Amino acid sequence: MVDFLKPLQTFKFWKELFVMTFGMLIGAGAVYYFLIPGKLIIGSISGLSIVLSTLFANAGIVVKVSWLVTAINAFLLILAWLLIGKEFGAKTVYTALILGPLLDFWDAVLPYRKLVEAGQTSIMGDPWLDLLCFVLMLSVSQAILFNINASTGGLDILAKIVNKYFHIDIGKSVTVAGAMICFTAFSINPFRLVVLGLIGTWINGLEIDYFTELLNRRKRVCIISGEYERIREYIIGTLHRGCSLYEITGGYSGDPHVEIETILMQSEFVGLMNFLKVNNIDSFITAGNVSEIYGKWHNSRKERT
Repeated sequence: MVDFLKPLQTFKFWKELFVMTFGMLIGAGAVYYFLIPGKLIIGSISGLSIVLSTLFANAGIVVKVSWLVTAINAFLLILAWLLIGKEFGAKTVYTALILGPLLDFWDAVLPYRKLVEAGQTSIMGDPWLDLLCFVLMLSVSQAILFNINASTGGLDILAKIVNKYFHIDIGKSVTVAGAMICFTAFSINPFRLVVLGLIGTWINGLEIDYFTELLNRRKRVCIISGEYERIREYIIGTLHRGCSLYEITGGYSGDPHVEIETILMQSEFVGLMNFLKVNNIDSFITAGNVSEIYGKWHNSRKERT
C-alpha cells in the first residue's frame, strides 16, 4: 500500500494530473460546443454517444451524452485491461473516465443553448465552421496530453489494441474505427453531414499520426572521431545511453577509424553536441530523425542507472 501511494507524494504526479485535467477540459469543450449542438458525428466515442443519445431521445428515453461516453469508455477500459494489461497506462484510464463528467461541467458552467443564435442549429451556424473549431480545439487538447505521454482515451484505447495485435499505425486504426462510427450517423443525419464527419475523422487520424511521430521522435547519431573513447564514456556514463562501435576505413585516405552510433532524445543530442564543443573534440557527425524504436531502449534515463 505504501508503494502504491508513493507517487502521490511527488510534484510530477500532481503536475501531470493538472495537465491531463486541463487538456481534457479543452477536449470536452470541443465536443460539447461544436459536436453536440449540431449533432455533428466525428468518428469518436463522443460521436457514437451522440448517435445513441439521439436514438434514445427519439424513442422517448432521456440518456445524456455524458453518461454514454462514460459507460462506453469504461467498457473499453476493461477490454483493454484484459487484452493489453500492463502496457495500458493509468493516464488513459483517468482521461477516459473524466470526459463524461467534464461534459457535464461545461453544461453547468456555460450551456451551449445560450450561445446558439435564433434560427441556428449550432454555435457557429455552419457545420464546416463547427468542424474547423472542433479540430483546432482537439489539436490543442491532444498536443497537451501527448506532451506528457497521455491520450484522450476513447478510440485511442481501441486503436492501441488494434495497433498491438495487427501492427497498424495508431492514426490509421483511429481512422478505420472512426469511419465505422461515422456510418452510424446515417440513422440521425443527412448524407452531407455524414460525409463531413468522415472528413473530420480523416483529419483527426492525420493529426494523431503527426503528434505520435513527434512524441516518439529520436536522433540517430553517427560520430567518427579519434577521441571516440571519451565520447563513448560520455554517452554511457552521463547520458546513460547505449552505443555501438564500428571499425571503418576512410574511402579517400584509407586510414582506419572508429564510428560510434547511438540513439538519443533531442535534449540528450543537444547535450552531446555541447560536450563535443566545450571539449574541442574534433569529429565528423551525421544525425537523422527516427520515429520508431523497438527492443531495449528506454524513454527514461533513470531506468538505466
